[in-house]
Amino acid sequence: MVSRQHFKDRRGGFARLGNVSLQGSHPICRLTRPLRISYEGGRVLASGWRVEGMSANDRAMDKASDSPPSGAARKERSDHPGDRPRAIALMILAITFFSALDTSAKYLGAHYGLPVTQVAWSRFIGQFVALVLLVPLFGSLSLPELFRTGHLKLQLVRSVLMASTTVLNFLALQFLRLDQTITIVFLAPLVVALLAGPILGEWVGWRRLIAIAVGFSGIVVAMNPGVGELSPGVLYSLAAMLAYALFMLLTRYMAAFDPPMVTLFYSMFVGTFLGAPLAYFAWVTPPDLLAWTMLGSLGFFGGVGHWLFLHAYRLAPASAVAPFLYFQLISMISFGYLVVAQLPDVQTLAGAGIVVASGIYLIRQERKAAQRSSAPEPQ
Repeated sequence: MVSRQHFKDRRGGFARLGNVSLQGSHPICRLTRPLRISYEGGRVLASGWRVEGMSANDRAMDKASDSPPSGAARKERSDHPGDRPRAIALMILAITFFSALDTSAKYLGAHYGLPVTQVAWSRFIGQFVALVLLVPLFGSLSLPELFRTGHLKLQLVRSVLMASTTVLNFLALQFLRLDQTITIVFLAPLVVALLAGPILGEWVGWRRLIAIAVGFSGIVVAMNPGVGELSPGVLYSLAAMLAYALFMLLTRYMAAFDPPMVTLFYSMFVGTFLGAPLAYFAWVTPPDLLAWTMLGSLGFFGGVGHWLFLHAYRLAPASAVAPFLYFQLISMISFGYLVVAQLPDVQTLAGAGIVVASGIYLIRQERKAAQRSSAPEPQ
């Protein structure tokens, strides 16, 4: 019995599993199938793996671990086809809330002149207070359990990346249209796929590398940067996108250690307390009720959006709902026109189309790779 052990996969990368007990006799095993993690009865289960030199008994144990999940596991994540329309609807609604968050931040800065640090902190404090009050109330986790993490240092690093993403994105919104910032953000999944090789050992094939290159070319088309004409907003947005990509990589890694609600809680906790002094020294009192209402709504939009986002992924596999993340381009264009009277130009739409097509192609390739890895092996 091996617990909390490093395992070396066939590509030479390492994956660390938290609180995982694996049946086998080898302290260091070479994986010949990808590892899948599931949760059942409060324990983390590893399945779908096979190691070189396994005994017949170990192979039997491995095959048994691939059996359907129990009721507890199904309650945590559903894969019923009838739930997919609901999951897609929740994802679209979540994306709309995120777009409302960005639109409010842009309006507060452009119309009222409120500092970015004040706007960003208002988002974090609102969502943090909601988590502290509502999560224990609904019996999901107690307050001490929200602070309990299997990897504190990485949670703090991930949370700083989340805060940096928010501040940099809000800074970019002072210079760029909503549709421009979201087009650059859409590069993040492509960067995740590119960095997953050296960081997580999840290397992509040549087809996906071409898709990533095409996605980056879409940004060149959308932004049309001439010599000496690169806007500060583009630099802020690219920095926010890179921070967000690293944030997503750490989120994927932390899934083996902590529940999603704990990970979300740390993001809001760190953002609230790191941003408090910055917001205090830059504070500008909102001049009217509308400004106060919009400032107070930031945490609501972010909190409800995150809850809907997580619930969508519990109802359906990622491959079913991830393509609908790109609905945010439509919602951003709509809010941009309705609230700040801005419409995208042809270049931005063309570049966004290239980035979205590249992202959807990567999602399809990931789904095919997952199906191949989960297919039964010949005996």
